[in-house]
Amino acid sequence: MALYAISDLHLGFNSEKPMDIFGEKWLNHDEKIKENWLKTISNEDVVLIAGDISWSMKVEEGKLDLDFINNLPGKKLLVRGNHDYWWSGIKKLNSMYDNMNFIQNNYFQYKDYAICGSRGWITPINSKFTTHDKKIYDREIIRLKLSLDSAKKDGFEKIIVMLHYPPANNIEEENGFTEILNEYNVEKVIYGHIHGSGLNYAFEGEKNGIEYILTSCDHIDFEPLKIL
Repeated sequence: MALYAISDLHLGFNSEKPMDIFGEKWLNHDEKIKENWLKTISNEDVVLIAGDISWSMKVEEGKLDLDFINNLPGKKLLVRGNHDYWWSGIKKLNSMYDNMNFIQNNYFQYKDYAICGSRGWITPINSKFTTHDKKIYDREIIRLKLSLDSAKKDGFEKIIVMLHYPPANNIEEENGFTEILNEYNVEKVIYGHIHGSGLNYAFEGEKNGIEYILTSCDHIDFEPLKIL
């Protein structure tokens, strides 16, 4: 049993959102995801999916996308992305599938690890950060802390966090997200959201003993990345 990660699947079986407008790399990207997934993942593996899962606006519309993921091998753990407007009540989502679980204020276990997470948001260092962003930023920090607290309460010491947004814009930045990640001695952080030219500036590597791993589909060539 191994742990893999991938993010930003941007599926749209029930919508007209062709991803190849973002470059040839995205042409028929759902077929690439499926082909690579089937070559890589077994039914015993666990796959972390760090947001931007479906273009759909409502969960009923996105069911084709969720079914597509569910029918692939392995157990899946998901957090919300900024485009996942279909994301509804967490109890409803977690009742839909046997092999897919959704993280919001909670956590799930992988071996002796707790898998925690939240969507995240842009941070105050961003020049476009507004008072509205501040409200969402504060709420996402609370949700991340609730997820981590639930794992710590149950005695977990080894923790992996999934965020959709990068927890920081650069290696020097400290903010509410990085402070919590440091405080809880998180081992690894999986994140996505970044595409195209932005990939040239994404931070990957270790800081303060935490490994940061970017798993945007176009960054990892649409193939789930082995984490453990």
